[in-house]
Amino acid sequence: MKKIIVLGLSAALLAGLAGCGSDPEYSSGSSSAQETSQASQSSNEADTDFKVSVDDAINAYQEAYPDSDITSIDLEKSLGNYVYKIEGVDDDKEYELRVDANTKAVSKEREENLDTEDQAGVKRTEDKLDLQDLLSIKQVSDIAEEHVGNGKATDWSLDKEDGTTYWEVKVTNGNEETEVKIDAQSGEVLETDVDD
Repeated sequence: MKKIIVLGLSAALLAGLAGCGSDPEYSSGSSSAQETSQASQSSNEADTDFKVSVDDAINAYQEAYPDSDITSIDLEKSLGNYVYKIEGVDDDKEYELRVDANTKAVSKEREENLDTEDQAGVKRTEDKLDLQDLLSIKQVSDIAEEHVGNGKATDWSLDKEDGTTYWEVKVTNGNEETEVKIDAQSGEVLETDVDD
C-alpha cells in the first residue's frame, strides 16, 4: 500500500515538473534570466516608495541624540532591505544610527569619542547638514533619472561640500552606474559621474 502511494506521488510530481518545463513561453535558458529581470524591475519600481520618509528617519535620530547635529544620511540596501544610516556629532562624540526604511525599526550602531582636533564643536560646525526644506527621496530620484535619461535610482546619500548640502543619487542601468549630485534644497544638478 505504501509503495503504491509513494509511486503515485512520484508520478504526480514528475508530471508536474515535466509540465513546467514544456511551457512554450520560455525557452530553457531564458526563463531564469527573465524572472530575474522581472524581479529586479519590480524591486526597482518600489525603490522610492518607502514607508519611512527621510524626515521620519531624521526625527528618529533626533529623538535618540537630541543634542547633536546630523553630518550624513545614506539610504542603501542592507541584507535585502533598505536602511537609513545616519551619522551625527555633538561637541565630543560621533554617533551612528540605522532606521529601517519600511518598518522604522531603530538600532544604534556606534557611539565614540571624537579625535581631539574635531572636538569643541569643530567637526560639528564643519560637517553639519542643512536639513531645512529638503527634497524628498522621490523628488531627487525623479531629477536624477530624468537627468541621466534611463535607469533607476538605487542609492541615496545626503552630504555636504563647500557649504552646500546635496543629495548624491546613484542611477543604475544594467552594468552602468551614474552618480548625480543634486542641491538638496533647490534641485539643481551640480555634478554627474558615469561609471561603466
